[in-house]
Amino acid sequence: QVQLVESGGGLVQAGGSLRLSCAASGRTFSWLTIGWFRQAPGKEREFVAASSWSGISRDYTDSVKGRFTISRDNAKNTVYLQMNSLKPEDTAVYYCGASPKMLTGVLPIGAIDYWGQGTQVTVSS
Repeated sequence: QVQLVESGGGLVQAGGSLRLSCAASGRTFSWLTIGWFRQAPGKEREFVAASSWSGISRDYTDSVKGRFTISRDNAKNTVYLQMNSLKPEDTAVYYCGASPKMLTGVLPIGAIDYWGQGTQVTVSS
């Protein structure tokens, strides 16, 4: 079993930055593929970014490429999402998700075995 806890969300003006953190416990963290997802009101949950267990393979949805960076610190069992140049359309609840499978690329929702509770990100115009 894996427990995931997100933090770092908040209210920021367009063009600003936030760093989200996802702390994991309950299983050897370094074996997990970790992804960030988001869900805006009235929309389905969507993939944002993912990191392989080594941190070498990183993938992003097109709308955040060049603005968001995913990273992980296996010694701290934590994965981060640095979000720069935020836009109002980035407003959503952000979730981290984990899979014990070695995955790369865009992660489908169905590939995720464990979810955090989410953290709200609101970007004002």
